[in-house]
Amino acid sequence: MSTQAAGVNYSTPIPHSMVTTAFVLDGYTIKRNFGLVRGIIVRSRSIVGTIGASLQTIVGGNITLFTKLCEQTREHAFELMLQHAAELGGNAVIGMRYDATEVMQGVTEVLAYGTAVYVEKSST
Repeated sequence: MSTQAAGVNYSTPIPHSMVTTAFVLDGYTIKRNFGLVRGIIVRSRSIVGTIGASLQTIVGGNITLFTKLCEQTREHAFELMLQHAAELGGNAVIGMRYDATEVMQGVTEVLAYGTAVYVEKSST
């Protein structure tokens, strides 16, 4: 799987099924731990998007313009994290989490992070 964002190609060398928020991967044994991996994306809202979202707040409900931006940003941070894990030799990520910080008004950093590991199918 591959996605494009801001002219950068994020390839996914590790399948999404090999990522978990738990610290074990059912059916697999951890053979090597490569440590912390992360993917960081910093995004800002466009003036057009901000105006459109402001209009959506008048009506109420889900602000779809911001929802889409947030989902795309998390996806790109996730893909970067997987790329980092693969570069270290990992084939899975455990303990995966997201974090977000507003760097300045209208500019947000999204961080996807976890522990890169090399796993093998359990024999039992």
